[in-house]
Amino acid sequence: MSENQSSYRQIFKATSIFGGVQFISIIISIIRSKFIAILLGSSGIGIMSLLQNGIDVIANVTNLGLTTSAVRDISEANDSNDYNRLSRTLTSFKRLLWATGLLGMITTLILSPWLSLWVFGNDQYTWAFAILSVTLLINAQTNGKYTLLQSMRKTKWMAQGSIVGGVLGLVISIPVYYLYGIKGIVPTLILSSIMSLLLNWYYTKRIKFSSSDISFKTSLKDGGKMIKLGILITLSAFISMITNYFINIYISRTGSLADLGLFQSGFNIANKYVGVVFFAITADFYPRLAGINTDNQKVKLLVNQQTELSLLIMAPILVLLLSTTPIVIQLLYTKEFLQTLPYMQWISLGLLFRTLSWTMGFIVLAKGDSKLYLFKEIIMNFINLACNIIGYKLGGLEGLGIAFFISYLLLFIFVYWLVYSRYEYFVSKDCTSVFVIQFIICIIAFLFTKIMGFPTGYISGGILFIASISYSYYMLNKKIDIKSYIINKSGRNK
Repeated sequence: MSENQSSYRQIFKATSIFGGVQFISIIISIIRSKFIAILLGSSGIGIMSLLQNGIDVIANVTNLGLTTSAVRDISEANDSNDYNRLSRTLTSFKRLLWATGLLGMITTLILSPWLSLWVFGNDQYTWAFAILSVTLLINAQTNGKYTLLQSMRKTKWMAQGSIVGGVLGLVISIPVYYLYGIKGIVPTLILSSIMSLLLNWYYTKRIKFSSSDISFKTSLKDGGKMIKLGILITLSAFISMITNYFINIYISRTGSLADLGLFQSGFNIANKYVGVVFFAITADFYPRLAGINTDNQKVKLLVNQQTELSLLIMAPILVLLLSTTPIVIQLLYTKEFLQTLPYMQWISLGLLFRTLSWTMGFIVLAKGDSKLYLFKEIIMNFINLACNIIGYKLGGLEGLGIAFFISYLLLFIFVYWLVYSRYEYFVSKDCTSVFVIQFIICIIAFLFTKIMGFPTGYISGGILFIASISYSYYMLNKKIDIKSYIINKSGRNK
């Protein structure tokens, strides 16, 4: 097997694994939501969401983005085959996790009266926030262990942990809510945190390494770049949150809450369809890229391979979404939400450009170029905000869909210019041809559904879906030899 074929197979394997995980997780989430809705009612779900959101805000600020930034350092140390360097990096990371976890717990404990007042408008939930403060320390350790699995590229363990964790969460929560109702919310959140920690500990204990004998001061010095990048990641996440907040406020005040609900529901449906690809990119591709970030030629090759396979998997999903949108909307929501149809059609086109900009954007993160990363995020959020405001003002809900398409087209151009000028990255001929062919198929599917509508669009869409998936299969077979890949996998599983 050639090195290129091996790399393609690794990408395909990761996407397949995490695709299955996402599918199972969605089913578990639906079952859990149904039971919780019955046992707690709408008010109970509201209380649980507000408590969790309040804790998440503190966690996102105090964790300093370590679990994302550390992937780069650990992956790079692991790929260097320098055991002392890896031990030293992991020791620094573990100590920083304890520091940020304690910071989050103490901050929540101190702010618990104000959190109750800000979130609920009264002091009745002060003790709930105070008790839940311990989850910030527990979750810091849990997320740290997940980061270790991700950095070491233990995809099977990550997948198993996600599925088992989802099932155990279901098994734990339902009896507690059945017995105690709303009073069981806080105990369930704590038990779920402990269970997740134990589960991740079970997998990470298999990874053998010795702690490095360095002082905490040295750990802080070694982790300086990790902390700096992490803080900028946290800041960029905050900027994104503020951007989305302004977009939501603009839609609700300029238009209506109904439009805002349709906007959010349409985006959520599209994300459920394509989330598998983006999840796989984050979970497997990012640590692989971080491990080779100093070699621009290897970076260019891996990014093109990941982009190519992502497009081959993504395009048929988008053609299917374009062709069955009315069915999907009514399956997940009601006929009232069919108003999102034009919005979702434009989103489907834009998601192909999002795939391109998403994979290329990881180059900056993997390089640890913190200032450039923040600059990229600021410009991207500005483009997103401007396009959505102009789009909604000129075209309403469909204008938001057009804005999504235009914004990710502009983002692709911007990010491509950035990584080309900074790291000499360019899209390969193979990747370009895959994009052009699949984009043409998507455009035709889009035009057919726009011009002829439904149910005629189901037939034309079905034909185009067959064309898209056939082309994807043909190209995937060239890259990974699907038949021998399946035979090899079947042989290993016997």
